[in-house]
Parts: sequence; C-alpha cells; structure tokens
Amino acid sequence: MERVIVCMKPVPDPKHWDRLKMDPETKTLIRDGIPGAINPLDKHAVEAALQIKDACGAEVVLLSMAPPFVAPVLREALAMGADRAVLLSDRVFAGSDTLATARVLAQGVRKIGGFDLICCGNFTVDGSTAQVPSQVAELLGIPNVMHVSVMEYQQPQTLLITQQIEHGHTRLEGEAPLLLSFIKEANKPRYVSFLEILEAEKREIAIWSNEDLGVEESLIGLDGSPTKMADILLRKKKREGLRLEGSPEEIAQQLADKMYQMGIL
Repeated sequence: MERVIVCMKPVPDPKHWDRLKMDPETKTLIRDGIPGAINPLDKHAVEAALQIKDACGAEVVLLSMAPPFVAPVLREALAMGADRAVLLSDRVFAGSDTLATARVLAQGVRKIGGFDLICCGNFTVDGSTAQVPSQVAELLGIPNVMHVSVMEYQQPQTLLITQQIEHGHTRLEGEAPLLLSFIKEANKPRYVSFLEILEAEKREIAIWSNEDLGVEESLIGLDGSPTKMADILLRKKKREGLRLEGSPEEIAQQLADKMYQMGIL
C-alpha cells in the first residue's frame, strides 16, 4: 500500500459540553470559545493507518473538514506519526449535515489523489450518527466495512478484518481500495512524546477551500443538508445527599447496608 487517508473530526471537548449552544435560526451548534479535541474513535483510525505505515512505508494523510482554528488538534494526530494533513475549511461548509459533509470529504479524497485505504472512527461523539464513513465510501464507489475490531495487514494489498456484529463477530478479507471504520477495541493508540509533538510542528497542514474542491454549493452547507437538528438538550445530573445518624457503629452499619444495596459490596 502506498497511501492511507484518515478522515478525522475535531469535536468540542466533552469537558466543556455544558457551554454548547444552538443557533436559533440555523439550528446548528455554536462551538465558539469551546476547546477542540480529536474525536476519540478517530485516534484508533489514525493508529490503524500508522500500523500500515509501519508495515509497508505507506504515506498517512489526515483529512478533516473544520474551521481553521482546529489546526492544533490536527497537530496532535500528526505527532502520532502521520505525514501530513489537509484541512477543508470554508464558510460555505458551515451547517453541513452528514451527507453534505460526506460530499466535501469525498471531494477532498479525490483531490488528494490515489489511495489504498481510508480509515475512519466508527462515529463521532458530537453526533453519533455513524453515517459519514458509509456515505463517503458510497460517493467514492468503494467497499465499506464498519465496526472493525481487528485489522491485519497482508502483503501486498490485502487486509484481514474482524467486524463486530450484534451477536459476535465475522471475519472478512478485503482488497484495496476500501474504507474501514474502527471501534475502540481495534487497537491502542500509541503514546506521543514531547519530541514528536515538536516534530509535528514542521509537518504540512494544507488548507483547502471550496474554490480548491469545486463542490456545487447547493449540495453542501445548510442548503445541501436534507436533515436539520431540531434542538439540543444537555442532560443534567443531580446528586442526592443522604445523612446517616447514630453512633459510629450504627453509621458504619448503615453505610455498609447502603453499599450492599447499590451493588458496591
């Protein structure tokens, strides 16, 4: 294999989800001022691509559609060992649903050029639709396997794939080109050292607008999105306090009883 493309998405840091808001007119999330992070499953996609690189020297290219300020998030993935990154960023992409997003990503893949494998996370934590990978594969006309828990590289263009299914798993054999979507059981993302972080600062992040891609504007952004978000609801957790009274021995017994009822003991 000569080139592996990883589609990855910077998402709002889950630690700050209480600050998420929705634009009342466009029904899109307002992420301004919220730190970004790599979508957790995308790290497993990057690791899978790097395992291919370790095995045969393939080039690993990161591809993301996001605003320019997420570049530091891409740097983190570059520090893992990816060779370069392409950021698709344009105001006309704003408000894209999964289908419109897939159209932009697919065109980005075409512009990057020849590839053997596309790696994706199975879903993103800010949407959890698990639709984009399949849509990208369909638009590119290549096979797609989701819920990948094991990937084994076989020379020269063959992969042995274990796919998680509802009541177990199935074993598949795939030949390039194809798209795989990974779950967290697929691998353990590698440790990134401080020196690798510094080295990542030297690697290329190209920024392409829609002028570079040439996607029909009626097919992207809000106008090209057949689905719309209705609302955003953040679940609030409340803790219930319990006061234990009595002698130290009685309080200890009450505490032990409660812990037993809760299944802790």
